[in-house]
Amino acid sequence: MIEQFIKAGYTIKNFTEKADIHIINTCTVTNMADRKSRQMLRKVKEHNPEGILVACGCYAQVAKEELEKIPEINLILGINEKNKIVEYVENYAKDHSQKECITDVMYQKEFLDFGTTEYTDKTRAVVKVQDGCDRFCSYCIIPYARGHVRSRKIENVVQEVEKIAEEGIKEVVITGIHIASYGKDFKEKKNLIDLLEAIEPIRGIERIRLGSLEPTIITKEFLNRLQKLEKICPHFHLSLQSGCDATLQRMNRKYTTEEFRTSVHLLREYYPDVALTTDVIVGFPGETKEEFKQTYAFLKEIDFYKMHIFPYSPRKGTKAAVMPNQVEAKIKEERSKRLIELSNENEARQNEKEIGKIVEVLLEEEDGEFLKGHTANYHLIKVKMNPQFLNTIQKVKVEKVEEFVSYAVAIEQNV
Repeated sequence: MIEQFIKAGYTIKNFTEKADIHIINTCTVTNMADRKSRQMLRKVKEHNPEGILVACGCYAQVAKEELEKIPEINLILGINEKNKIVEYVENYAKDHSQKECITDVMYQKEFLDFGTTEYTDKTRAVVKVQDGCDRFCSYCIIPYARGHVRSRKIENVVQEVEKIAEEGIKEVVITGIHIASYGKDFKEKKNLIDLLEAIEPIRGIERIRLGSLEPTIITKEFLNRLQKLEKICPHFHLSLQSGCDATLQRMNRKYTTEEFRTSVHLLREYYPDVALTTDVIVGFPGETKEEFKQTYAFLKEIDFYKMHIFPYSPRKGTKAAVMPNQVEAKIKEERSKRLIELSNENEARQNEKEIGKIVEVLLEEEDGEFLKGHTANYHLIKVKMNPQFLNTIQKVKVEKVEEFVSYAVAIEQNV
C-alpha cells in the first residue's frame, strides 16, 4: 500500500505527523485486536481531524458494521481493495460518495497478486506466497476474514524474489496465512517444496527462511528434498498451540502430540543444529490443571528455542468463544507466566551452547556501538563492527551471552 502511494506521487509521513491521509491496516485475530484497532482509529482522528481516515484489513473485512458506528472513519475497505487503495481514496476525496467497499473473500478462488514490490526499509524481505485458510480452528476468525486457500503462482514469486535480490537483500522469508497448504488450489500438482526449489537458484539471495508451518507438512519425503536446498535456514516455526491432545481436539487442530513429536524428531535428524520455535495458547476453554500440566511437560520435552505464549482471548464469531468452562483471567495469567519462564530458560540455555562457536550472522541493524543480526538458525547476535558491514553476512566468534543475546567479535570479514 505504501508503494502504491509513493508511485502515485505521495509523500510518506511518520505516524505522529499530520497528513492528508491516514491508513490503519486493522487486525481481527482477537477481540483485543479489534479493540486496539478501534482505539487507534479514534486516536488518529483526534490527532489529525482534517485528514482522510481509512480503515482496511481483516477487522474491516469481517465487522464493517462495528466500524460504521465510528463517525471518525471516512472510508472502509476490505482485504481485496488494498490493491487499488489510491484509487478508492482519491475517489472519496473528490465527492465523498463511496464510503466503503468490501467484497466477499469466501467466493475468491485466485490469489490476489500485488506484483513485485520495491519499497522496503529492511535487510530481510517478507514474500507472501499464499492467502486464506481452510483449517477452521475453533478459536480462529481468520478463515472468514481471508477466505479459502489461494496460492500465488510460482513464476510470480520467483519474479519478486529476483527483484529483491537485485535490491541487494540477502534473506527472504516465505510467508502466508497457512503456507503448508501452498499449491492445494492449483490444478497442476505443485506444493511448497516445488516453490522453494524454484527460489533456491536465484543469485544474490543467500538465505530462505520459512514462516509458520503446520507440523503435518514435516515428512521424510518433504525433508529429503528440503535438505538439498543449501539456502534454507535451519529454523522452523511449528505451530503447536497446546501440548495436550484433549485441548488440541477442542481447538480443532488436525494433529496429535505424538504426530507433532514425530515431526520434531525428523527435523532434528535432518538438521542437527535446528532451532525450533512455536506458539502456545494458554487457558483455552476447558483447560484443566491436568491438561495444563500435560502441556507444560510436553513443552519441556520438546525443548523449543523460543515459545510465543498467548493467553486465550475469545473472538466473537468463533466456536470457542461460546464454549463452556471459560478459564479465569487470573489463571491464564499464572499459566502464561510459567510458560514464559520456561521459554526464557530454554533460550538462555541454548544461547549458552553457542559460546566459543564460529557462526555466520546477517547484520541487519545498528544498535549503539554494535551491529545486530541473526544466524541462520535464528540466534540473535550483537557484534562490535563497522557500520559498513550492515546487510552483509559475517563470520563471528560468540564470546558471551547476556539477556538472551549472544555477544560476538568478528573473526573474518567477507567483504
